[in-house]
Amino acid sequence: MTNPLAGLFTARQKEAARRDLYARGVRLCGEYLAARDGRPTARDTRLTQAIGVLTSSFDAPGADPFDALLQVGERALEAGGLDLALGVAETSTELRQRSKGAWRLRGRALDGLGRGDEALECYERHLTLLRDSETAVEVARRIDTLRRRRECLEEAAALFPESGGPLRDLTARPASVAVPEFTAFVRARMADPGPADPAVRRLLDLYGAYRRLVERSGMPDPLLGGSTPVGVGGLRGLVAGRTVCLVSNASEVAGSGLGAEIDGYDLVVRCDSFRLEADGTGERTGLHAVSLRGAAPWDGPAWTQPAGIRLVFGDPAAAWRRATRQRLAPGAQEHIGDASLRRPLSDPALLGEDRDPGTSTAFTVLRLLDFLDVSPRLDLIGFDKPGRLRPEEAEWVMERATHVDDSKMRIALR
Repeated sequence: MTNPLAGLFTARQKEAARRDLYARGVRLCGEYLAARDGRPTARDTRLTQAIGVLTSSFDAPGADPFDALLQVGERALEAGGLDLALGVAETSTELRQRSKGAWRLRGRALDGLGRGDEALECYERHLTLLRDSETAVEVARRIDTLRRRRECLEEAAALFPESGGPLRDLTARPASVAVPEFTAFVRARMADPGPADPAVRRLLDLYGAYRRLVERSGMPDPLLGGSTPVGVGGLRGLVAGRTVCLVSNASEVAGSGLGAEIDGYDLVVRCDSFRLEADGTGERTGLHAVSLRGAAPWDGPAWTQPAGIRLVFGDPAAAWRRATRQRLAPGAQEHIGDASLRRPLSDPALLGEDRDPGTSTAFTVLRLLDFLDVSPRLDLIGFDKPGRLRPEEAEWVMERATHVDDSKMRIALR
């Protein structure tokens, strides 16, 4: 016979443990705020706001502060508060051992602190719980990077059995410690036995690979599943003679019933993050254009939507290279725009205009296609309402429109 009092006692124990864990999370936040000095940045302010949301979430009856706790951890990562982010993540994984977000937060915090082996375990735990394919690509890439870093150190140590022991120890050390120690080891081997030794030459290769993997995540498939880079000339050849349709991401298009007509164009162009509804938007994507935004555009989700051509717009060049390296998904595109196509509006070799960096992706790719001038038909669908383009962009379109069909939300430029 079940004892109801025993069940009640167990439930109360669990609730007390849960309250203690949340109290620990709030205490960590308070300690972080008390120790912070100097003028707060915008990211510090967002973190403080997230802490405020967490503390106020306890007041609502029946409220679950878990999501607010995770948000504090995310904001702490943004603000550089890695110790706070890790403390919050550890608390979160104790509260919910099957929380995907908590394990990912814990992995990112450990990764930021240079504790690669521990981060790897958390990322793998996150991956086993994960079903979202886009996030899975990012996590799998980071796991691959950490493993390859460890392999570099292990192979380097094996090259010098007598003196390489300390390199094996670096696999469990933060990158901030491992990099200078690995550098010192390489310099010592360059002095003796010297660069003519085959083992030293291999050591240099491993050191270079390790440093690249510390600075940025590796790409599991450097050839991106056989995708072909294209420049301006290559893009012109892919577009020449083809009818082109640029489709808006507006909800009206999804319910328009124009799907078959959109798919009837030779080249269907879509921008940024989009969803496909076969009856309304059509199903084909011949060209996907995306603009890099924010201070760390390489941290966004991978571009896994299948596309014939993928164009990534962004500046400066270093951020563009890092973002394309980290967010392009192997096999998700047949052709990739190279660096000559990363800023078509301001590039003197193309349009050479002094454009606002906030120019929409749709207008950027439209201007590029109009500049190439090799398509017999260039239509926009779903851009007929205010707000779909910036006012000056909409004005440019309407000045050059040859036909407007309101019934089909179509604006023709050819």
